[in-house]
This record gives sequence, structure tokens and C-alpha cells, in this order.
Amino acid sequence: MLELAVIVPTLNERENVKPLIARLEDSLAGIEWEVVFVDDDSPDATAELCRQIGRGDHRVRVLQRIGRRGLASACIEGILATCAPFVAIIDGDLQHDETLIPQMLARLKSDNLDLVIGSRNVAGGSMGRFAASRVRLSNLGRLASRRVISCELQDPMSGFFVADRRFINIAMPRISAIGFKILLDLIASSPRLVRLAEVPYEFQSRFRGESKLDTTVGFEYLTLVLHKLIGSIVPVQFVIFGLVGLVGVFVHLAVLSALLFQGAPFARAHAVATAVAILANFFLNNLVTHRDGRLRGWSLLPGLVVFFEVCALGALSNFALAKLLYSAGSPWQLAGIVGMAVSSVWNYSVSAALSWRRVIHHRTTGGTVELHSNSVAAR
Repeated sequence: MLELAVIVPTLNERENVKPLIARLEDSLAGIEWEVVFVDDDSPDATAELCRQIGRGDHRVRVLQRIGRRGLASACIEGILATCAPFVAIIDGDLQHDETLIPQMLARLKSDNLDLVIGSRNVAGGSMGRFAASRVRLSNLGRLASRRVISCELQDPMSGFFVADRRFINIAMPRISAIGFKILLDLIASSPRLVRLAEVPYEFQSRFRGESKLDTTVGFEYLTLVLHKLIGSIVPVQFVIFGLVGLVGVFVHLAVLSALLFQGAPFARAHAVATAVAILANFFLNNLVTHRDGRLRGWSLLPGLVVFFEVCALGALSNFALAKLLYSAGSPWQLAGIVGMAVSSVWNYSVSAALSWRRVIHHRTTGGTVELHSNSVAAR
């Protein structure tokens, strides 16, 4: 009877697939297990290699996601794709110590725990040969996590743990699935106090391939924390969109003042400054606000055109509503704020639906697919 599923999110990890399977086979002797690779349509054909192996080994499965990115959401879909009562989350780069999984599973069951976490920050654990910047990022993550969880957790940024499916089932309805840190998301989503333990391990150097860690990981971690704090009140993506809009205001003022200083007529300077600000907002929103559905290559051009159109309509609605309120006797400050708020909501919601509509060109068929439920699962 299947007891344990090992969930492995992958992106360009083809060279690590076979070594990882071999290590799991050695470490999990005596346990009925399967491994589910959740691959974000890797250009190096990681998913196809997993399929080839799976044809001869029923324990190897692959879930290929088309047009989506994100470790947390990949882990969730992998968990939902297995019927195992216990799941282990492990990276595909061989930086986690798979030999600890049997010990973690045994403790999970014997102590009736929800989670057993591989920790680099308890006695006996180590960050290995991490760069100092990554150590600082991990420490900042620990500080930020205290705002959203009530239990003691030394390594909230760990991506290596074993969990009881019953716990995952009760946390899943509140899950955010943002970014790379699924552990904190699960704990913060639990409606009750989480029963957990941490076991030490030493973080290893990547076996093969390139690291996916960049500044985006830290930003998405903070986005997750923010979502847990205010997500029930206002969408975090809208808050980020608003902050990008503030950057656009400063860009607009800087360009306007520079052109006026050079003697340009106000109307022309204002039009150029507005266009530059919209352009800056588009690329910042593409990079930050809508990073999961980021437009690339030639798809940027139609997205930019639509964004300009949406913002132009938003500016007209802002002007019309503010003028109406002011004419009705409202203070100019209130009229301006209400008009700006309405246009901001318009710009955010409509641009998200049109400029960043998730349309991709599938590499295999060459056809255009509009993605809503966009996973391809295979044994």
C-alpha cells in the first residue's frame, strides 16, 4: 500500500532526475513510495525524461504544467495528484538530505505530528557553503515569518519537510500558493496550532544545473507575508499595483520638470511625461505585479498597447468623476482622491484581464492555447 509521495518541483533539472531517483531508491528501502515530479514545462525536457523513466518504473510520475511558474503552487498540485497519506517536499537540485526522510516520516507518525521539517537553523544544522547574502536573506525571512505564524519555527524558509495529508487538507482552503516558500504558507494557513518538529540537516551545494534563487524569491516571500497579513482585506497584487503607480507619479513629475526646464510647451511636456510614466508602469507591473504571467518577447507589444488604452480610459474616468463631484460641491481634495481611486481600480482590474491574459504558444504543437486549467499529468 502506498505510504509516501515525494513531491519534487522542477524547472530545468533534467541532469538531476536520475541521480535523485537513485538516491530515493537507496534511502526509502522498506517504504512504499512514489515520486511526483511537477515540472514547469522546462525547456531542457525534464518532463519527457521523467516520462521515459516512468514507463519502466511505476513509482515515477510527472505533472507537467504549461504556462505557469512557482514552486509553492507546483508543490500543491503535486500533493493533490497523489493519494499517499504522507508527503515529502524536496528540491530537485540534490541540496536536501534525502537520507533523513525515513527518520522524519517515523517521527511524524510516532509523535502524531503535522510536519517534520528539515532545518538548517537548529543545533546540528548548517547553511553549508551559502553566500553571506543568502544567509542574510534567510535571517530576514525568519524575522518576517513571526508576523504571520504563532508557533516557534527556526527555519520558516526551509523547502524540505514531511507532512501528514490530514493536516494539508485542513490548511489547503486558505493556502496562498505565492512564490517559493510553501512551508510558511501551509503553517500560516492552518486554522489551528500546528504540531511540528525540526530535525537538523546540512544544506548541500547544487549537484548540477543553475540556481533559481534571485531577488524575486525574496520579493515573493515578502509578498506571501503581506498576503497573510492583509489578503483578506485587499488583494496584495492591487497594493503592489498601487506602489508601482506611485513610482509612475515620480517618473511623470521628473520628466515633466525636465522638459519644462528645457523650454518645452506645457501641453507637449505633459503628454510626453504621461506616456513615459505609463511606459514605466507597464514594464514595472510586468516585472513585479504580474510576474507569474509575465509577458516576454513579441507578446510585450500587444500588452503595452492594451495597457495604454486602459490607462487612457482610466484617466478619462478619473477626470469625469472628479469634475462631477467638484461641481456637486465636494471639496477638490475629495473629488481628486475619489477619481484617482476609481481609475486605479479600473486600471488594475482591466489591465490584469487584458494586458496580462495568460495566452501562450505551446512549443510542441505550435498552436495558441488560452490557459485556465493548464496542467498535463502523465505516468
